[in-house]
Amino acid sequence: MAKQNIAFIGLGIMGLPMAKNLISAGFNVTGYNRSPGKTEELATAGGQAASTIAEAVKGADVIITMVPDSPHVTEVVTGEDGVFANAPQGAYWIDNSSIRPDVTTELSQQARAAGIKPLDAPVSGGEQGAIDAALSIMVGGESEDFEAVQDVLDAMGKTIVLVGPTGSGQTVKAANQLMVAGNIQLLAEAIVFLEAYDVDTSSALQVLGGGLAGSKVLDQKGQKMLDREFSPGFRLELHNKDMGIVTAAAREAGVVIPIGAAVAQLVASTVRTGDGGLDHSGLFRLVEQLSGRADN
Repeated sequence: MAKQNIAFIGLGIMGLPMAKNLISAGFNVTGYNRSPGKTEELATAGGQAASTIAEAVKGADVIITMVPDSPHVTEVVTGEDGVFANAPQGAYWIDNSSIRPDVTTELSQQARAAGIKPLDAPVSGGEQGAIDAALSIMVGGESEDFEAVQDVLDAMGKTIVLVGPTGSGQTVKAANQLMVAGNIQLLAEAIVFLEAYDVDTSSALQVLGGGLAGSKVLDQKGQKMLDREFSPGFRLELHNKDMGIVTAAAREAGVVIPIGAAVAQLVASTVRTGDGGLDHSGLFRLVEQLSGRADN
């Protein structure tokens, strides 16, 4: 059966370009967002605007959720106006949100009880990855369900891997966020270190990027730090939420993550001091402040 009708719930910084890419790939996309301006923008791009979740999922072959946190996912899929009560039997539910693995497992059980086929499929790549349809998508769920929606995932991402059963996608995403936060912190420290010695930082990052220190974090976040330009592609407040997920999951598994725990505290500090709305490269501001170089 062709799965052409997609309901997309959550048209934020990443959700909207993801939905637009689905339209470009030829899918019929109906969007819902709490802020109606986003659904209007989707409609301008060729989609349909829904005023409720129930309206969005009516007749949908695939439902995609892309909202900030576990409570938000729970809210949009449960209840009288939620996905489970209104989506057609046999529909596929792809959750691209980054949430707690245990919440994913619980909601997936509820989805199956409602006759809906769940896949947890958090994404990595930030706003630019969403715009370019170049996201990494780590998927948990049944292999036959994954194969059934492969064309939908292909329209949004570049590296798409089934990593295990339900909840596995969220677990891999937690590991991803652990590594990204650590890389951002060390990049920020390296740049502040270089600037303290009056090194040409642009040239320094160029040569560092060509060696073992090179990374996508350096490529995508280095210039933002040099320019002190932290408009959000992925907000620090969301990364703070993700670091809470990974530190809690590590504790439950009996795994020690000392560097990750320290970075989690630094990320939390940026949120508490008012920088939560900045891009996660805004960790650089904290390193400057701790080094007494914030006004340099």
